[in-house]
Amino acid sequence: MHGNKQHLQKDFFLYNASKARSKTYINMREVSERFRLPPSEYVIVPSTYEPHQEGEFILRVFSEKRNLSEEAENTISVDRPVPRPGNTDQESEEQQHFRNIFRQIAGDDMEICADELKNILNTVVNKHKDLKTQGFTLESCRSMIALMDTDGSGRLNLQEFHHLWKKIKAWQKIFKHYDTDQSGTINSYEMRNAVNDAGFHLNSQLYDIITMRYADKHMNIDFDSFICCFVRMEGMFRAFNAFDKDGDGIIKLNVLEWLQLTMYA
Repeated sequence: MHGNKQHLQKDFFLYNASKARSKTYINMREVSERFRLPPSEYVIVPSTYEPHQEGEFILRVFSEKRNLSEEAENTISVDRPVPRPGNTDQESEEQQHFRNIFRQIAGDDMEICADELKNILNTVVNKHKDLKTQGFTLESCRSMIALMDTDGSGRLNLQEFHHLWKKIKAWQKIFKHYDTDQSGTINSYEMRNAVNDAGFHLNSQLYDIITMRYADKHMNIDFDSFICCFVRMEGMFRAFNAFDKDGDGIIKLNVLEWLQLTMYA
């Protein structure tokens, strides 16, 4: 365990029994316990009686020899996608399908705005009967355009749209994997794993922000919010890496650059 600061998954607790715990798991204002354990490596997991509640915890460790404690936490990073060879015939057939839909809605200029993007995406998504969703909102589509709008026109051409759809398909696959009951939502714990599967590695503070921003009052996240969250993370990581010229994880922005980055994201 020493040196491994990665967030522990559920399987770790399923196959490793606890060495000590509170005698009674009860909803009280204050619970305190004292344990005496042999020298070893331990994971200390504080918790509240109900999930998604805040609490304060004090831990005091007395040892005869010097001891080391550290927080199990992920390093913030994003995986860079590796291009995969695909079936040329299947890809061209899919491109033709999108070109037909795109041409019908986009018109002669072959570019679409947020309203038109919403119509296209909802037309395609509604054909997936195994995915329970009310479709994408206009605000989500605006975020998607901000992510994929490489020329700064505020619109998407066919190539930009096709690239966006490939990302949505990959994220949709992840969502369906965790939406096992086909309710059209996943809970906040599943969201943590889904974010990791998509290649985004965050810490607990950022996961809490995602839950606060995108989950409903029952701490569930629907498909539209799920995609909107991933679009925002993809865009913010891309923008940060563009400013981080030397790769040291630190950027410096003036107020204009900051507002341009956050207002259009």
